[in-house]
Amino acid sequence: MLMAAGEIRKECVYLDRIIFHVDVNSAFLSWEAARRVQNGEEDIRLIPSAIGGDREKRTGVILAKSIPAKRYNIKTGEPVAMALRKCPQLYLAKPDFVLYERSSKAFMDICRKYSPVVEKYSIDECFLDMSGTMHLYPDYYAIAIQIKNEIRDTLGFTVNIGIGPNKLLAKMASDFEKPDKIHTLFLDELKDKLWPMPVGELFLVGYATSERLRKANITTIGELAGTDLGRIQALVGVKFGIQIHEYANGIDDTPVLDRPDPPKGYSNSITLEEDVKTIESANRILLALSDSVASRMRADNVKAFCISVTIRDNNFKDKSRQTKLHEPTDITSEIYEISRRLFSEVWDRKTPLRLLGVSLSDLATENYEQQSLFFAQDRVREEKLDRTIDNLRQKFGIDTITRGSLYQSNTNVGKKYKAQLKNKAQDDH
Repeated sequence: MLMAAGEIRKECVYLDRIIFHVDVNSAFLSWEAARRVQNGEEDIRLIPSAIGGDREKRTGVILAKSIPAKRYNIKTGEPVAMALRKCPQLYLAKPDFVLYERSSKAFMDICRKYSPVVEKYSIDECFLDMSGTMHLYPDYYAIAIQIKNEIRDTLGFTVNIGIGPNKLLAKMASDFEKPDKIHTLFLDELKDKLWPMPVGELFLVGYATSERLRKANITTIGELAGTDLGRIQALVGVKFGIQIHEYANGIDDTPVLDRPDPPKGYSNSITLEEDVKTIESANRILLALSDSVASRMRADNVKAFCISVTIRDNNFKDKSRQTKLHEPTDITSEIYEISRRLFSEVWDRKTPLRLLGVSLSDLATENYEQQSLFFAQDRVREEKLDRTIDNLRQKFGIDTITRGSLYQSNTNVGKKYKAQLKNKAQDDH
């Protein structure tokens, strides 16, 4: 049941486990709007507006949009040129990742005032484990209202809060009607709230999986929940079948972790607005991706033994190739050269490509020594270069310095690679 802001459920009682999912409404745009309002400027949340791209050159993609922009059917991830055709008066603001990190920390600091365990799920969402806090907060719905309102009144932007007995249901609940709302989703509410929803709305069920289920006449989450597990596994695989069947039935025992598990690997991929048709274009992409994943890995002080490259052609067929190294690496130039070799082995140079990805796995934290003194000295020089570039970017921004061969031509695609480098948090797993 949807509650109006300020309304309190008097009948609330604590269950064994209570999880909150706090999700910033249209985060990048909200954070930019809040800063402008604080400076006495117009609130861009009230007009058709978006974050991302270059209006004059009509390049880039939409990263976030206002509710008025949504009425023009503008979608996150679509090219700026397409958005401007739908809404010529669309106001575009450039991304500011320093602002985003600062705003993210600010709202999560407020959340940590209310719960001993807060897990950062992404830059604009987190989980709070409220279990066992009933003596401090007798009414969990009332305290959710308090958290929501404190974030709004203190920081100038709104959040949705989902409440449930586990992380899955709390997250699903927070995606109900927006903005500035609180929703619950408990097991006794599945029939009315979750099961009527399209199966593609279930967490982790993407387009391809939903289409496969739809063709098997499984169109709602409730139908998925009631379908024999063996049939689902035959459609989507054994492990994934178990997972989405449990999710459809509201089952999830994942703990809320105040410190996330260390990543098992680092990856970055990019889906291109224009198909890649030449080895030169592909190499520029591979350098951008290698630079991105390597810098994130260096920030965590780990190295990788395994490098893999993935491609998807314009027929949506995926191929990948990987190699194991004798010595782990975090050096951009090494990762790039190996990625180029793997790419040359996996691409036929005939079929245009729409996606490229680079992944690093089999991680090591120890310091390994090379046997060859000459090669060791060469690696030390490359490592110093990488660290210098990382430090400059951290201090002055990602645009401060770029790898020379990456931007030899001033192409639209090259600019998108630069935007890709800014998204350091993407695709960690």
